[in-house]
Amino acid sequence: MFSRKIFETEFSDALQAELDRQGMTARELADRAGIPPATIYKLTSGKTDPRLSTVRKIVNTLEPREKNFIAVIAARFLLDELDNRDIMTGGRKYRIRGYSADSLDECIIAAVRAEKEGALGIICAPILAPIVERIVDCPVAIIKPHQKTIMEAIETVAKRV
Repeated sequence: MFSRKIFETEFSDALQAELDRQGMTARELADRAGIPPATIYKLTSGKTDPRLSTVRKIVNTLEPREKNFIAVIAARFLLDELDNRDIMTGGRKYRIRGYSADSLDECIIAAVRAEKEGALGIICAPILAPIVERIVDCPVAIIKPHQKTIMEAIETVAKRV
């Protein structure tokens, strides 16, 4: 991942390696990122250090993120019908992206990953929401079970006892 490599090596080396990996020329990057080609050439040759705004443009171009998605953290079986669906609400279209998790640790990791990948908001279980709200900067909502679902679970347990 380019955004990680830029902190582990020289920026010029990381940039050139990523351009090679993606089969992209410096001019193509300049055009896509809205940066003058001369700036890209100076950066790939190591003749200059980039400004933060330039780094952001380059990272966003080389590692595009889906910007209009809402993350749902839940068990895999609950996500099967939701994952990668588009939902229209409030006149806007949102992609639903599921993050499967079966433990508290996996839920926290999923929340951090969802935010890092650009989630506009996160939906999770009520027990998890207070923790997630403390570690992410996007809105968090809870999945509220319906009474019917709770009654079905009670009936299932009652049959087993």
